[in-house]
Amino acid sequence: MEYGQFCPIAKAMDLLGERWTMLILRELHMGGTRFSELQRGLPLISPTILTKRLKELYDAELILRKKIPGQRGNEYFLTQAGKETLPMLQLVGEWGMRWARGDIRDSDLDVELLMLYLQRSLKTDMLPGDQSVIQFRFTDLDKLHSWWLMVKGCNVDICLEDPGQDVDVYITTDLRTMVNCWMGDESYRDAIADNRMKLVGPSALTRNIQSWISDSIFAGIPSARQI
Repeated sequence: MEYGQFCPIAKAMDLLGERWTMLILRELHMGGTRFSELQRGLPLISPTILTKRLKELYDAELILRKKIPGQRGNEYFLTQAGKETLPMLQLVGEWGMRWARGDIRDSDLDVELLMLYLQRSLKTDMLPGDQSVIQFRFTDLDKLHSWWLMVKGCNVDICLEDPGQDVDVYITTDLRTMVNCWMGDESYRDAIADNRMKLVGPSALTRNIQSWISDSIFAGIPSARQI
């Protein structure tokens, strides 16, 4: 996509205006480096389009591409130009929270993306011991309704099958409620009081879930209607 204008906005959009490009940058900023990791954060993107967009970002020198030692495939890392897209992404996210949050449809509620974000949001240093297991069960889903976050040291893995280990905290809720709580649109306390969320586990962990799960970086931004 080229706009044929010397305006810096037009030149920036020549590089960033293609579909999926900004979301690929979002995933790179959030720590994704491998093709499979980027696909996890963007499950609807086709491998062909992802490959094409990564090549465009590489050609524009927004990312570097490095071979994975001893393996097939590459890892992708932001250059300085790529890193400087972060304030832009944050402003877009803040605008979306203020002006577009009322347009979240049921089809936008992606449980895989939510669990990826929750995996990244765990404050592992606030969980007791070296290993912890958190189970999520979504009451309104027929598929992908049970998830486990496996914490070992600073590492957090996602399981879709029962790992056969003792669970420290059970979280049972519906998908929209969990999304709303993590995004800061409603409080965990209210969801629990309304029986839309149930937490089972030691009170030191269930009393304040936000002590060990960080909110979205966009939580707390009021919608235009509230201003």
